[in-house]
Parts: sequence; C-alpha cells; structure tokens
Amino acid sequence: MKIFNTDGSLLMEIKTLERTGNYLEFRGTVMGAMPVKGRLTPEEVRSVFGLVKPWRLWWFLLSFLFRKS
Repeated sequence: MKIFNTDGSLLMEIKTLERTGNYLEFRGTVMGAMPVKGRLTPEEVRSVFGLVKPWRLWWFLLSFLFRKS
C-alpha cells in the first residue's frame, strides 16, 4: 500500500501487515529510503473510526473500494 503526499510524491509504502498477538504490525519505507516497523494497538484502530463521523464519508469509503484510480 502506498501513501502519497498532497503534491503526489511517495510519503510511505507499507509492504507487510501481519497480526502479532493483539497487535497489527507493519513494515515498509518512509520517503522511499528509510525502513520503518510499526505497531497498531486496538485502541488506535478504534480511534480511526472516531475520525470518520459523517455518514456521507462512510458511504464514500465504501464506494472508494470499487473506484478506478
């Protein structure tokens, strides 16, 4: 998965995502060069759902999966 900056440059690339106990661990690179390894806790994942409040945004995210790039 690639995450881009607003100017279109590559900000982060996540190469692996795996479950480790109650956590999600990811590995990738930041800005194409610096390796990174991170961990997501259940609390952090739940906080993401708090960011998506308006129902219109939920419908957009659902339809986003089926859109062309």
